[in-house]
Parts: sequence; structure tokens; C-alpha cells
Amino acid sequence: MSLYSSNTLRKAIPILMALLVLLLPAAARLQDALQPSSGAVRVFAIDGAIGPATSDYLLRGLDQAADDGIYMVVITMDTPGGLDLAMRDIIQTILESRIPVATYVYPQGSRAASAGTYILYASHIAAMAPATNLGSATPVQIGMPSVPDMPGEEGDDEAAEQTEANSFAMERKIINDAVAYIRGLAELHGRNGDWAVTAVTEAANLPASEALAMNVIDIVAEDMDDLLAQMDGMTVRVNGQAMVLETDGRAVQYDTPDWRTEFLRVITNPNLILILGMLGAYGLIIEFYNPGFGFAGITGAICLLLAAYGLQLLPINYAGLGLIIFGLILMLAEAFMPSFGILGIGGVISFVIGSIILVDTQIGIYRVSLPLIAAVTAAAAAALIVTLRIFTKVRKQAAVSGIETYIGMTGESLDSFTGTGMVKVSGEIWRAKSDTPLAKGDKVRIDQVNGLELVVTKI
Repeated sequence: MSLYSSNTLRKAIPILMALLVLLLPAAARLQDALQPSSGAVRVFAIDGAIGPATSDYLLRGLDQAADDGIYMVVITMDTPGGLDLAMRDIIQTILESRIPVATYVYPQGSRAASAGTYILYASHIAAMAPATNLGSATPVQIGMPSVPDMPGEEGDDEAAEQTEANSFAMERKIINDAVAYIRGLAELHGRNGDWAVTAVTEAANLPASEALAMNVIDIVAEDMDDLLAQMDGMTVRVNGQAMVLETDGRAVQYDTPDWRTEFLRVITNPNLILILGMLGAYGLIIEFYNPGFGFAGITGAICLLLAAYGLQLLPINYAGLGLIIFGLILMLAEAFMPSFGILGIGGVISFVIGSIILVDTQIGIYRVSLPLIAAVTAAAAAALIVTLRIFTKVRKQAAVSGIETYIGMTGESLDSFTGTGMVKVSGEIWRAKSDTPLAKGDKVRIDQVNGLELVVTKI
């Protein structure tokens, strides 16, 4: 090796060592980011109504936590309730979880009403903060509206009584199913099943202190550190195996919803679904009525597909959906085949009724807003009125383009003929027919157009 190479190598070694020292901490941080620290407690939050977005968020989060080596999951909760299907998906995921799950009604002033009570009962550890409450777990059936007390014939009264009896029977079936479900969850974790039944049948509520005294929950904790300290040493059963919790002093990771959860939360808003459906329908109407660049059609198709995706995530009343589709078809028919409002008015009425009963739930956030329905209906009615006025005005106008505009115009005979010959009109030569003899140069008036032949009369 030459002297030059040796000197170069001696100078390079300190530089390489310095670079190695600088890169090692960055590599360690990258490794920590790619491989989350095992043994930590990961916290997920339920804040607001429980729906498809919440369900998807927790289902993916619990599976990912187990894969990441997380020791335990804590779900902080403040909810007025939610959709039955989303609630059952969350509960099933908790029961099948490979790691223990604690549900904590937190912060102070929060509640675990309706679906939140079921999730609390299903968790391995049920905890509440002071000044919180749970309960009101009675399911609500809205598929059968109440029968108003109206005078009528005897047959009508009997039909009303039968409908009311059927509604009552359906309500009892739903309540009995909910009672069996929550009692089974209570027995699974040794909690107070009798009060759980009362919460379903009588919509009972309990504050945190009374819930602890009645063995409805396991812990009343001031904050997360207090919760971890009190859970330490408790025994739970995870997938049928007894497990003694060691939670005191463990690191806590707070998870935040990703873009998918936020997208699902937006797209499952029934008000947005209704708006997207209307934009989609009118986009396609505009595209079919006036084909062009395709922007309206593409936008309409995208809006309809997004609305359809949101609908399939919600508990849809298919009668309401059918009425909305039927109403849009009628309004579309009015645009293409004007019937002086008969089809359009029927479409608006069908659309309004369908929008009101579209989503089969009592949870306010998952029901279509009545002011929005009124606004959309008013816009549809205004568009219908404008369409009718334009159509009526067009019918009263004479033709301004096409061969029909030749009727009433004058021309000149190009030769002498009786029956059929040639005439010149506005610089164009046409085949013409006349019942009277014409001489070359005679002035003629066009009375009728038969295909490409003019019927003329001598002036």
C-alpha cells in the first residue's frame, strides 16, 4: 500500500467513526418507530355516537395492538349510544381479543348510555371516573310507527288494534333479546346481571359510586394513572385463560384515528349521503339531457357511488331507499318527458317520504335532518317549476330552426310546371308541388313541408 493510500485511510477512519456515532441514535429511533415498544398500554377513545366508523376504528386497533405486542388496551368512553350492529361488532372483538381490554368512562362528566353500557359489561375491566354515569340500555324499535287514536269504523279500529298488538309483540322480542344478551355479558365477567336487566327493561341509570357498590363495574378511578394502579394485581380471563394484570407504571400510548376512520365518519353521515345522492342524480340528468364534455356525468357517478358506499354501512330502511329512488326516477322522467308537473310532483312527494324513513334508527346523528329534507325538497320543487315554465314557453314559440321554419316564406318558380317542379327559396333550390299551374318566375308561398318536398301556392 502506498504512503498516500495509508494517509487517506487514517484520515477517513475518524470521519467514518463520527458518522457511525451520529447515525446510531437515528437508527435506534427508526427501529422504535417501526417496532412499537411491547408491554405498553394503548388507549383508544370513543367520543360520540357509536357507528360504523367507531366499529372499524376499534376492530382494526385491537388487532394491531395485539400484533404490536401491546400488553393491554384501554378504551375511554363518552357516548350517548349508537347503532346495534356496530356495538355487537365491537363487543365480539373485545370477547375474542388476545389481550385484556378495559373500558373506562372518562373524563368526568362522561356517560356510557345505551350501547356504551353493553360494551362496558363486555370488557375484561369495567371502570368509571367520578361524576360519570351508565345505563338507559333499552333498545328502540322504530320500524313500526305508533298508531294514532282516531275515530273510525269498527273494521278500522280492529285493524289498528291488530297493528298495535303486532308492534307490542315485536318490541317484546327485541327487549327479550337485549335482556338475554346483556345478562350473558354480565355472567361472563361476574357482574350484576339483575341491574343490567333493569337498565334494559326500565332504562335505569347509575352514577359511578353506586355502580361500584352494586358490582356493576370494577373500579372508580380519578385518571389514567389511578386506573393502571388499581388494575394492578387483578385477575381477568382472556380467551378462557386466567391472567393476573401487571399494569402499575407501564408506559401509555394514546392512539388517534387515522384518515380511514375520519373518512368513514364523514361518509356515514346520512345528511351528506342525501346530498351526494341528489348531486349524483342531477349530475346524470344534466349529462343525459345535454351530453358534452362529461364533467357532470362523471361527478354525478362519483357522488352516487359514495352515497351507495355510505348507505351500505348504515341500517337502511329499504322501503325509504326505494321511495327515494322512485322519486328521482319520476323527476328524471319529468325532465325528459314533461307532463305539466304530474310526474315531478309525485317524485318530490316520494322523495320526501323516503328521506324521512331512510335510516332505521333513533340516534340523532344517524337520522336525516328535517331542515335538510325541506331544503332539498324546496330546491327540487324550484327546479321542477323552472323546467315547467321553460317547457310551456318553448311550446308557445314558433320553430326557429329546422325545415319547419320555411312554412310561410316566399320563393320563385324556376320553370313552368303543373304538379311537381323546382322552386328557389332563400337561395336554395327545392322540389315543390303545386295544385295550380305555375309559370317560370312566378312568386310562390310555402304552405307545407312534406319531407324534402315543399307544398306551394302561387301568390
